[in-house]
Amino acid sequence: MNGGGPVLARIAFDAEIIVWRGPAPFLFAPVPPDLIDEIRAAARLASYGWGVVPVAARIGATAFSTSLFPRDRGYLLPIKVAVQRAEAIGAGDHIHAVIQIAAR
Repeated sequence: MNGGGPVLARIAFDAEIIVWRGPAPFLFAPVPPDLIDEIRAAARLASYGWGVVPVAARIGATAFSTSLFPRDRGYLLPIKVAVQRAEAIGAGDHIHAVIQIAAR
C-alpha cells in the first residue's frame, strides 16, 4: 500500500459510510476531525492541487487507490463500487479504513 514516494502518513480510522448526492450518488467515509491536521501536513508534499490528496487505502481485505476530497474543513474518503461489492458494505455501515499518503 504505497503511492510511489516515501510514506508521509499512515492513518487508521473508523467511520460510518455516508451518501453524498451530486450529479450521481456516491458513498464516502468521513475522516474524523482529530486526524485532519496530520492529513493536511502530509498533503503539502502529496497533493496535486485543489486540496485533493491521493492515497492508498484499505477497507477490510480490499486495497485500492483513490484521493481524499476536501469537504466542510475535513476530508471524505470515496468508496469505490468495487470496494463496496467486495466488502459487502453500503450507506450507514461502519467501516475501519487505513490510508497511506505518500510523497509525489
